[in-house]
Formats: sequence, C-alpha cells, structure tokens
Amino acid sequence: MLTNMSWFNEPREWSLKDGLLRVVTELKTDFWRETFYGWTTDNGHFFYQPTTGDFTAEVVVSATHTTRFDQAGMMVRADGRNWLKTGLEVTSGTVQVSTVFTRGYSDVSMAPIQGFLGEVSMRVTRFGEAVAVHCRSGDRPWQLQRLGYLALPATVDVGVMCCSPERAGLEATFRDFRIGPPTSRDGLE
Repeated sequence: MLTNMSWFNEPREWSLKDGLLRVVTELKTDFWRETFYGWTTDNGHFFYQPTTGDFTAEVVVSATHTTRFDQAGMMVRADGRNWLKTGLEVTSGTVQVSTVFTRGYSDVSMAPIQGFLGEVSMRVTRFGEAVAVHCRSGDRPWQLQRLGYLALPATVDVGVMCCSPERAGLEATFRDFRIGPPTSRDGLE
C-alpha cells in the first residue's frame, strides 16, 4: 500500500518496487523540537498519506544503522509542532526502538527490542487523541512501547520516516505498509 503517497522532504535517492520502499537519507536530517538540544529540525524524510479518524498503521522496517541517532520507522503528523515518530534508532551504542511525541516540544523514550533479528514490525494506533505504539521482532507477540496524548485534527498524515542527524547514507527499507481500522483497545496491553 505504499502507492498514492507523497513526500515531505523527498530524498534524492529512493525507489519503490513490488511493495518495497528503499530510501537513502540525506546529510544531517532529523525531526526534533527544542528539548535538551535547543534547536528545531524538520528536514527528515517522510512518505505519507492523509488519514481521517481512528486507525492502525503497520509496517516492517529495517535499516543499515551504523551511526548514533540513525532512525527508520513510522510517523503521524498534524503539523510541524504536533507529531509522533517511532522506529529503530541507534542510541547508547545499540539499535533500540525510540518513540518521540512532539507537542510543541519533543520528548523521547527508548526500549530494547526483544529478539531483534535486523527488522521490526511497527504498529501505530490512533484512538482520538490517544496514540499507541507497538513493535515486535519475528513472530514474537506485539509489545506496547508507548501510549500517549497527542492533540490531533480529524485528518493527519501517516506513513514511514527515516533520518540520520549525524551523517548521510542511512539505507532504510519498508514493506507491508498498511492503514486500516484501529485494533481493539483490549489489544493495547
């Protein structure tokens, strides 16, 4: 379902073939607002489609992570001040799942990946102003990574993102992207 989507900050090098999106990041790209570092960056790569109402979006992501803060995953974006990104990120010397909620200011949480085999399935679910992030490696059960508040309009942009704040050349791949009805609230454990 990676068709009929648009770019925010289109990279020079990307391809879409047989449902597999391959992206190579540009130099010093990121999504971040103010917190800790004192700067705002909104030049990461985001391939998206507008989505109205509650939903669950899923994708399988992998990347050639080598450098601190390399990131590849998913994004839900209302505007430049209100968004969520989540995905694989190199932090503290290892690949983890990071989730950033931005409500004027960015915050971040990190979690290790159980049974990480080089790719992770990501899931983002919207229930009104609540957004849940899940991930899993291989056939393991979905793990809740984050549940938070994000004031969102009825229609938001939903898709995949990648960035590399300290270099260029992170190669990320995304497959099996889909957006559908929200999963059951009972499945948020």
